[in-house]
Amino acid sequence: MLNIDQLKFDEKGLIPAIVVDAQSKKVLTLAYMSRESLEISMREGRTCFWSRSRRELWRKGETSGNVQRIVDITADCDRDALVVRVDKAGPACHLGTDSCFNDRVFEDGEGEPFSVQGLYALLEGRRAALPEGSYTTYLFQKGADKILKKVGEECTEVIIAGKAGDKRETVYEIGDLMYHVMVLMVEMGISVDEVLAELASRHVIDHKVKQEKMT
Repeated sequence: MLNIDQLKFDEKGLIPAIVVDAQSKKVLTLAYMSRESLEISMREGRTCFWSRSRRELWRKGETSGNVQRIVDITADCDRDALVVRVDKAGPACHLGTDSCFNDRVFEDGEGEPFSVQGLYALLEGRRAALPEGSYTTYLFQKGADKILKKVGEECTEVIIAGKAGDKRETVYEIGDLMYHVMVLMVEMGISVDEVLAELASRHVIDHKVKQEKMT
Protein backbone atom coordinates (compact mmCIF):
# COMPACT_ATOMS: atom_id res chain seq x y z
CA MET A 1 0.00 0.00 0.00
CA LEU A 2 1.40 3.38 -1.06
CA ASN A 3 2.01 5.94 1.66
CA ILE A 4 0.56 9.43 1.21
CA ASP A 5 4.08 10.85 1.71
CA GLN A 6 5.13 9.16 -1.53
CA LEU A 7 2.62 11.17 -3.60
CA LYS A 8 3.81 14.19 -5.58
CA PHE A 9 1.69 17.29 -5.01
CA ASP A 10 2.29 20.25 -7.35
CA GLU A 11 3.72 23.64 -6.42
CA LYS A 12 0.30 24.67 -5.08
CA GLY A 13 0.09 21.58 -2.92
CA LEU A 14 -2.52 19.90 -5.15
CA ILE A 15 -2.86 16.60 -6.97
CA PRO A 16 -5.43 15.91 -9.77
CA ALA A 17 -8.06 13.30 -8.90
CA ILE A 18 -9.96 11.58 -11.71
CA VAL A 19 -13.24 10.37 -10.21
CA VAL A 20 -14.69 7.22 -11.81
CA ASP A 21 -18.01 5.46 -11.20
CA ALA A 22 -17.10 2.05 -9.79
CA GLN A 23 -20.20 0.46 -11.34
CA SER A 24 -20.41 1.94 -14.85
CA LYS A 25 -16.65 2.73 -15.18
CA LYS A 26 -17.64 6.17 -16.49
CA VAL A 27 -15.34 9.13 -15.76
CA LEU A 28 -17.41 11.47 -13.60
CA THR A 29 -15.20 14.46 -13.02
CA LEU A 30 -11.67 15.80 -12.68
CA ALA A 31 -11.08 17.54 -9.36
CA TYR A 32 -8.10 18.41 -7.18
CA MET A 33 -7.09 17.28 -3.74
CA SER A 34 -4.75 18.86 -1.25
CA ARG A 35 -2.99 16.69 1.28
CA GLU A 36 -5.60 17.67 3.85
CA SER A 37 -8.58 16.91 1.59
CA LEU A 38 -7.06 13.54 0.66
CA GLU A 39 -6.58 12.70 4.33
CA ILE A 40 -10.20 13.68 5.02
CA SER A 41 -11.36 11.57 2.07
CA MET A 42 -9.48 8.54 3.34
CA ARG A 43 -10.65 9.05 6.91
CA GLU A 44 -14.33 9.63 6.08
CA GLY A 45 -14.58 7.29 3.10
CA ARG A 46 -16.18 9.97 0.89
CA THR A 47 -14.68 12.46 -1.54
CA CYS A 48 -13.40 15.75 -0.25
CA PHE A 49 -11.66 18.11 -2.67
CA TRP A 50 -9.89 21.46 -2.73
CA SER A 51 -11.83 24.13 -4.62
CA ARG A 52 -9.35 26.18 -6.63
CA SER A 53 -11.93 28.90 -7.33
CA ARG A 54 -13.15 29.30 -3.74
CA ARG A 55 -9.81 28.30 -2.23
CA GLU A 56 -11.39 26.07 0.38
CA LEU A 57 -12.16 22.45 1.16
CA TRP A 58 -15.45 21.05 -0.14
CA ARG A 59 -17.00 17.70 0.58
CA LYS A 60 -18.88 16.42 -2.47
CA GLY A 61 -22.59 16.32 -1.69
CA GLU A 62 -22.35 18.47 1.42
CA THR A 63 -25.18 20.71 0.19
CA SER A 64 -26.61 18.74 -2.77
CA GLY A 65 -26.72 15.33 -1.11
CA ASN A 66 -24.87 13.82 -4.11
CA VAL A 67 -22.29 12.07 -1.96
CA GLN A 68 -19.53 9.93 -3.44
CA ARG A 69 -18.53 6.95 -1.29
CA ILE A 70 -14.95 5.90 -2.02
CA VAL A 71 -14.26 2.33 -3.16
CA ASP A 72 -10.50 2.82 -3.61
CA ILE A 73 -7.86 5.35 -4.59
CA THR A 74 -4.99 4.52 -6.95
CA ALA A 75 -1.94 6.60 -7.89
CA ASP A 76 -0.42 6.62 -11.38
CA CYS A 77 3.13 5.45 -12.12
CA ASP A 78 4.59 8.93 -11.52
CA ARG A 79 2.55 9.26 -8.33
CA ASP A 80 1.36 12.74 -9.33
CA ALA A 81 -2.25 11.88 -10.22
CA LEU A 82 -5.03 9.82 -8.63
CA VAL A 83 -7.94 7.71 -9.81
CA VAL A 84 -10.73 7.67 -7.24
CA ARG A 85 -13.37 4.96 -7.77
CA VAL A 86 -16.67 5.78 -6.11
CA ASP A 87 -20.23 4.64 -5.56
CA LYS A 88 -22.20 7.80 -6.15
CA ALA A 89 -25.55 9.04 -4.90
CA GLY A 90 -26.90 11.36 -7.59
CA PRO A 91 -25.28 13.43 -10.37
CA ALA A 92 -21.58 14.21 -10.28
CA CYS A 93 -21.79 17.49 -12.22
CA HIS A 94 -23.06 20.82 -10.86
CA LEU A 95 -25.19 21.05 -14.03
CA GLY A 96 -27.17 18.05 -12.82
CA THR A 97 -25.68 15.55 -15.29
CA ASP A 98 -24.35 12.13 -14.38
CA SER A 99 -20.84 13.11 -15.48
CA CYS A 100 -19.01 16.38 -16.13
CA PHE A 101 -17.81 14.95 -19.47
CA ASN A 102 -20.63 15.26 -22.02
CA ASP A 103 -19.43 17.50 -24.87
CA ARG A 104 -17.67 15.41 -27.51
CA VAL A 105 -14.65 17.14 -29.12
CA PHE A 106 -13.57 14.40 -31.56
CA GLU A 107 -14.61 10.93 -32.70
CA ASP A 108 -13.14 8.58 -35.30
CA GLY A 109 -16.32 8.42 -37.36
CA GLU A 110 -17.24 4.90 -36.33
CA GLY A 111 -18.64 5.95 -32.98
CA GLU A 112 -19.06 3.82 -29.87
CA PRO A 113 -21.27 0.71 -29.85
CA PHE A 114 -24.77 1.57 -28.70
CA SER A 115 -25.48 1.15 -24.99
CA VAL A 116 -28.25 2.21 -22.65
CA GLN A 117 -25.67 4.10 -20.58
CA GLY A 118 -24.44 5.85 -23.73
CA LEU A 119 -27.96 6.94 -24.64
CA TYR A 120 -28.50 8.18 -21.09
CA ALA A 121 -25.31 10.24 -21.27
CA LEU A 122 -26.40 11.67 -24.62
CA LEU A 123 -29.77 12.69 -23.15
CA GLU A 124 -28.02 14.30 -20.19
CA GLY A 125 -25.89 16.29 -22.61
CA ARG A 126 -29.01 17.41 -24.48
CA ARG A 127 -30.62 18.55 -21.24
CA ALA A 128 -27.52 20.52 -20.25
CA ALA A 129 -26.90 22.15 -23.66
CA LEU A 130 -30.46 22.28 -25.08
CA PRO A 131 -29.30 22.39 -28.73
CA GLU A 132 -31.73 24.07 -31.12
CA GLY A 133 -33.84 21.88 -33.39
CA SER A 134 -33.50 18.77 -31.20
CA TYR A 135 -36.69 16.83 -30.34
CA THR A 136 -35.09 15.93 -27.01
CA THR A 137 -34.53 19.64 -26.31
CA TYR A 138 -38.21 20.24 -27.08
CA LEU A 139 -39.25 17.63 -24.52
CA PHE A 140 -37.00 19.02 -21.79
CA GLN A 141 -38.18 22.56 -22.47
CA LYS A 142 -41.83 21.48 -22.23
CA GLY A 143 -41.13 19.72 -18.94
CA ALA A 144 -42.37 16.71 -17.01
CA ASP A 145 -46.04 16.94 -18.03
CA LYS A 146 -45.20 16.71 -21.74
CA ILE A 147 -42.69 13.90 -21.16
CA LEU A 148 -45.21 11.92 -19.08
CA LYS A 149 -47.85 12.40 -21.76
CA LYS A 150 -45.48 10.97 -24.37
CA VAL A 151 -44.66 7.99 -22.13
CA GLY A 152 -48.40 7.30 -21.85
CA GLU A 153 -48.91 7.59 -25.61
CA GLU A 154 -46.02 5.23 -26.34
CA CYS A 155 -47.37 2.69 -23.80
CA THR A 156 -50.62 2.67 -25.77
CA GLU A 157 -48.75 2.17 -29.05
CA VAL A 158 -46.90 -0.83 -27.57
CA ILE A 159 -50.19 -2.34 -26.42
CA ILE A 160 -51.80 -1.88 -29.86
CA ALA A 161 -48.82 -3.39 -31.70
CA GLY A 162 -48.54 -6.28 -29.23
CA LYS A 163 -52.26 -7.02 -29.39
CA ALA A 164 -52.02 -7.16 -33.20
CA GLY A 165 -49.22 -9.73 -32.91
CA ASP A 166 -46.94 -7.57 -35.05
CA LYS A 167 -43.45 -8.31 -33.73
CA ARG A 168 -41.60 -5.80 -35.88
CA GLU A 169 -44.00 -2.96 -35.02
CA THR A 170 -43.92 -3.93 -31.34
CA VAL A 171 -40.11 -3.75 -31.28
CA TYR A 172 -40.30 -0.31 -32.93
CA GLU A 173 -42.83 0.97 -30.40
CA ILE A 174 -40.90 -0.48 -27.45
CA GLY A 175 -37.88 1.49 -28.73
CA ASP A 176 -39.97 4.67 -28.70
CA LEU A 177 -41.23 3.88 -25.21
CA MET A 178 -37.74 3.19 -23.85
CA TYR A 179 -36.44 6.46 -25.30
CA HIS A 180 -39.21 8.51 -23.68
CA VAL A 181 -38.85 6.65 -20.37
CA MET A 182 -35.15 7.50 -20.38
CA VAL A 183 -35.93 11.17 -21.08
CA LEU A 184 -38.18 11.01 -18.00
CA MET A 185 -35.34 9.41 -16.01
CA VAL A 186 -32.96 12.23 -16.90
CA GLU A 187 -35.63 14.83 -16.13
CA MET A 188 -36.17 13.29 -12.66
CA GLY A 189 -32.49 12.54 -11.98
CA ILE A 190 -33.02 8.76 -11.99
CA SER A 191 -29.89 6.94 -13.14
CA VAL A 192 -29.66 3.71 -15.11
CA ASP A 193 -27.82 2.18 -12.16
CA GLU A 194 -30.75 2.92 -9.83
CA VAL A 195 -33.17 1.11 -12.14
CA LEU A 196 -30.77 -1.84 -12.54
CA ALA A 197 -30.35 -2.00 -8.76
CA GLU A 198 -34.15 -2.11 -8.37
CA LEU A 199 -34.40 -4.95 -10.89
CA ALA A 200 -31.54 -6.79 -9.16
CA SER A 201 -33.30 -6.51 -5.81
CA ARG A 202 -36.45 -8.01 -7.33
CA HIS A 203 -34.40 -10.85 -8.78
CA VAL A 204 -33.13 -11.71 -5.30
CA ILE A 205 -36.68 -11.61 -3.91
CA ASP A 206 -37.96 -13.88 -6.71
CA HIS A 207 -35.11 -16.28 -6.03
CA LYS A 208 -36.08 -16.50 -2.35
CA VAL A 209 -39.71 -17.07 -3.27
CA LYS A 210 -38.70 -19.91 -5.58
CA GLN A 211 -36.65 -21.47 -2.80
CA GLU A 212 -39.58 -21.25 -0.38
CA LYS A 213 -41.89 -22.90 -2.91
CA MET A 214 -39.41 -25.73 -3.43
CA THR A 215 -39.29 -26.44 0.31
